[in-house]
Amino acid sequence: MKISEVSKKYDIPVDTLRYYEKAGLLPNVKKNSSGIRDYSETDCNWVEFIKCMRGAGLPIEVLKKYIKLFYEGDSTLTERKQILIDERQKLILKRDAIQSTIERLNYKINSYEETIAVREKELLRQDKS
Repeated sequence: MKISEVSKKYDIPVDTLRYYEKAGLLPNVKKNSSGIRDYSETDCNWVEFIKCMRGAGLPIEVLKKYIKLFYEGDSTLTERKQILIDERQKLILKRDAIQSTIERLNYKINSYEETIAVREKELLRQDKS
């Protein structure tokens, strides 16, 4: 699959895909005899994984380490699992912080709605007088 097709399929800019290659996140993308990138199914699976992880906020450096360990083989299974556990815990903490902020915003919005309702009632009373 050409880089433009991968870009369209995963909604990732071509420049970002090239950056991922240079950064070592997609180290095995082959090029055909004309020098055009030819993404394999495995490459596309990595693109999908990277997109998901980046979307969740995982840093490039963490992903680079994970992918490097992956290519080192099964002797790194425990270390890779620990990376995922650590990143999941960070996401859980972020989620909890976001939930707390949402609750605070809901409280403030409800306060405004109550204040607006009171003001509207006052205006209705004034109009009737």
